[in-house]
Amino acid sequence: MRKRLYVVVAMAAVIAALTVAAVGGAGGAPQSTILTGAAEVPGPGDPDGAGTASLRLNPGQGEICYELTVSNIAPATAAHIHIGGPTVAGPVVVGLMPPTSGSSSGCASAPRDLVRDILRDPAGFYVNVHNAAFPAGAVRGQLSRP
Repeated sequence: MRKRLYVVVAMAAVIAALTVAAVGGAGGAPQSTILTGAAEVPGPGDPDGAGTASLRLNPGQGEICYELTVSNIAPATAAHIHIGGPTVAGPVVVGLMPPTSGSSSGCASAPRDLVRDILRDPAGFYVNVHNAAFPAGAVRGQLSRP
């Protein structure tokens, strides 16, 4: 009876380890944020603009996969992850495909150290979507801990 219990426990541990490895390899740690024009610095961004950014950070692969959605803005011309706190307009650290038709998704290569930095201090980074009417940024969302 004890031998069966050990086998069941060992099998459960192996399945759990494989599940964790599969999830980590399929996209990494999640991050998401709400995008608004009011969050733009220096503002204002598009007062009617809204959106979401969902990221999966995988430092082992040096990759950031993302889904962006925006609404009530003119067609997007650029989208990025920037370094900077909520009151800072910081430099671009990762380029993303702009959601020209309202949404975009993909995966971007990034230095592993940068991906680890975003995981360690997400509030020090933000997602920004730009367009012709608001070249400095139509909508923005600060990352935060899940």
